[in-house]
Amino acid sequence: MATKCQLAAQIEQRLLARNQILESFFARESYRLAEACREMSDRFLRGGRLVAFGQGPYATDAQHVSVEFVHPVIVGKRALPALDLSILFRPWLDAILRPDDIVMGFGPPEGDPEVWAALETAHRRKAMTFALPGSEGSYTIPPAHGDPFIHQESIELLYHTLWETVHVFFEHRELGHDVGEAEFLYPFLGREKQATGDVITQVASSIEMKVADDAKLRAQVAREEAEQIGNATTAIAECVRRGGKLIIFGNGGSATDANDWAIDCVAPPAGWKPIPAVSLALEPANITAISNDVGTEVIFLRQLIAQAQPDDVAIAISTSGGSRNIIMALAEARKRRMLTVALLGYDGGEILRRGLVDFPLVVHCDYIPRIQEIQASIYHVIRESLETLRHADA
Repeated sequence: MATKCQLAAQIEQRLLARNQILESFFARESYRLAEACREMSDRFLRGGRLVAFGQGPYATDAQHVSVEFVHPVIVGKRALPALDLSILFRPWLDAILRPDDIVMGFGPPEGDPEVWAALETAHRRKAMTFALPGSEGSYTIPPAHGDPFIHQESIELLYHTLWETVHVFFEHRELGHDVGEAEFLYPFLGREKQATGDVITQVASSIEMKVADDAKLRAQVAREEAEQIGNATTAIAECVRRGGKLIIFGNGGSATDANDWAIDCVAPPAGWKPIPAVSLALEPANITAISNDVGTEVIFLRQLIAQAQPDDVAIAISTSGGSRNIIMALAEARKRRMLTVALLGYDGGEILRRGLVDFPLVVHCDYIPRIQEIQASIYHVIRESLETLRHADA
């Protein structure tokens, strides 16, 4: 079996290896991304909607991009119409699509023919289409890497960039708006109208700067958290060996990450052994019933009480570390003497200060998209390492 030092070194290496891949990918794509965002802003202003879909773990990308646009993380930014159609994407798309809409189809590195067919139909109906990945449509990309986890991390960074950049074009003077609060995102934009070509070039450069910031943050986590990530992974593996499962939960974009992590456990890459896992964020009937009848603070607590068994692991994903419904569920897990793990942002928040988890994994950053991107790398690396430990034990 790999020693703790060996596992930590492997985790650090895996995190750092992502940086070169992602920076190279976005260096190639930044200008086209900026142009795509300009067209997206035009379509939103004409009344277009963003509709997204995917299958398996890629459905969680559709969930994530939808919540990013509908519920912006920066106070004062407009809510934009977006829908996740993954549950039945082809009939739904056929029924509701309009020519000014923007359609995103997500899939594995090798692509998804069903997703491609739906995108082709949308393109014929004059919608703007994103094939992520693919080779046909308004915006197409090859995968950043053949590894499904690294590919998915590149796509999350891509749609976070789309969200940020669309708002910049909204607020630029050429569309009749001042830059306002977006100035901290793109400081080169002022209140004077600029030529579109110049803006796109500068936005492209700023996209590359954001990816570089992402890489610095991932490198910091690799240096500072690799040992803690390794220790958490080893503890999780022991609970799974004893018959436990992972119970994962989070809010908003973190809910989609909880869903993705659970799917990665039960439907892993080919040749890997499934791991028992559930996401409490993947239960809309439970969430809405509990919220309506009792309150939002107990949406995870009530489900944890119903689901938790001996040797289960409670795993929270929170950018702030202060969400009340997360805190209450973790406190209950503590009472039950469950193993507890949390992926956190900022300074770890109340969860860290109250010592509510055995293994806090903190991304020290105060900007939510960057936190979420690094958290995705962390839970993917944990999943990879769980498979490494399984082979080592065999």
